[in-house]
Amino acid sequence: MLQITKRTAIPLSDIELSAVRSQGAGGQNVNKVATAIHLRFDIGASSLSPLYKERLLNLNDSRITKDGVVIIKAQQHRTQEQNKEDALNRLKELVQSVTVTPKKRKPTKPSKGSQKKRLDGKTKRSQLKAQRGNIRD
Repeated sequence: MLQITKRTAIPLSDIELSAVRSQGAGGQNVNKVATAIHLRFDIGASSLSPLYKERLLNLNDSRITKDGVVIIKAQQHRTQEQNKEDALNRLKELVQSVTVTPKKRKPTKPSKGSQKKRLDGKTKRSQLKAQRGNIRD
């Protein structure tokens, strides 16, 4: 189980992990050992709540395909175990980002005092600028 929050968890059976060869430099070992991890998580077929599924599908994230599959490739570390841990943590962070409900903004108006203060400041500034003009007899 991948624990997301206290109440939300994803069973590992919903997550498809496969080992692939890493890209980039790595010497002779790079052609023999599959250390990178390719993680696939189908949002629609998962056991997440419908609210979280909808929020995930509405995210504008390049890791989520049009079919609703999260694809994460982890190849930062040298061992398969570390890359697996990294991929699962990245999935966990992605799902955690949609579990937080954003606060609804309450529209407010400026107080009478702050409006008066602002207008007084403008008046003072305009008087100061008016005094800078040429003096006429």
